[in-house]
Amino acid sequence: MGSTSSSDTILSASANFSNSKPHPVRGYLYIAAATFFWGLSATMGRAVFTGRITIAGHFIGKIDPVMIAQGRTTIALLVLGPFLLLKNRGALKVTGAHLAQFFPLGVFGLAASNYFYYLAIERTSVATAIVLQYVAPVWVLLYMVARNLQRPTLQRVLGVVLAVAGCALAVGLFAGRAGFPWLGLSGAHFSTVGVAAAELAAISFAFYNVYAQHLLQTYARWTVLMYALLWSAAFWIVVNPPWKIAAQHYTAGQWAFLAVFSMTSMLVPFSFYFAGLQHLDPTRAVVTSCLEPVFAIVLTALLLGEGVSSIQVVGMVIVLAATMLVQRPDRAHHEATITVEPIE
Repeated sequence: MGSTSSSDTILSASANFSNSKPHPVRGYLYIAAATFFWGLSATMGRAVFTGRITIAGHFIGKIDPVMIAQGRTTIALLVLGPFLLLKNRGALKVTGAHLAQFFPLGVFGLAASNYFYYLAIERTSVATAIVLQYVAPVWVLLYMVARNLQRPTLQRVLGVVLAVAGCALAVGLFAGRAGFPWLGLSGAHFSTVGVAAAELAAISFAFYNVYAQHLLQTYARWTVLMYALLWSAAFWIVVNPPWKIAAQHYTAGQWAFLAVFSMTSMLVPFSFYFAGLQHLDPTRAVVTSCLEPVFAIVLTALLLGEGVSSIQVVGMVIVLAATMLVQRPDRAHHEATITVEPIE
């Protein structure tokens, strides 16, 4: 998957689909493929945090969330940058003023959301981290309402209430009972740091989508991703410079994992996702992307044996329904809308 030929094929395909006739079924399949790889990456992250990744029968050891976040963006940049330079040099052209505007996108959007997301996976579970991150559209809605760009309609208020209730169920705060009211406090203990990290990931995720809107009006998605990666990698090299990385004495197996992980979590899924957007409108693409937590939870259960309770499943379904509800456009009013696209 990390070979030059496979990368060329996938990235070139996603760049050339704009010249083909839209094909909705193909679009759904591309988005579904993207969500599968994002879900797989969440499982891979959990496995490496818990020391369950093996290469040739040998455990490669744990890798902390900082290195996961830094490695995936830096390696992805080192692959994507030369590829665009050779195949699509125009995608690298930005104005000097806009170059500086990519800085908060890369640091407060991409770097922050990646780090907090993987910290949440390490401290809680894949199910908890990914579902809590999926309340990002609620944060976007609250921002839009505060700026008077959208109205707090009954539909949207209901979406916020459902999201909060779903999160409470998804993190295991409540458990089922035999009699009325059929739900009660579970008494289960969960990581406060992990839950807080998941919500910080959601807020950073929301910021990325809000802030990227004006840049996407000028530049293609690959350009926006490229410079977000650039600033994210620059940020991480200051926070975690090469000599600190060298002091960790990462093995060849760990570096191999990071190389594969950067492809499966970043370039391959984004290639499929951007290809899907050539065939589907953003709203349908985002709704289809709700397959991501399904893939992540199923893969984690199958590969790592980490299941979820029936009450948590109900909470996850409620959260996904809420994210779709708050993103539905209000046909009765001409309002600004922001479609929350994945950046895992």
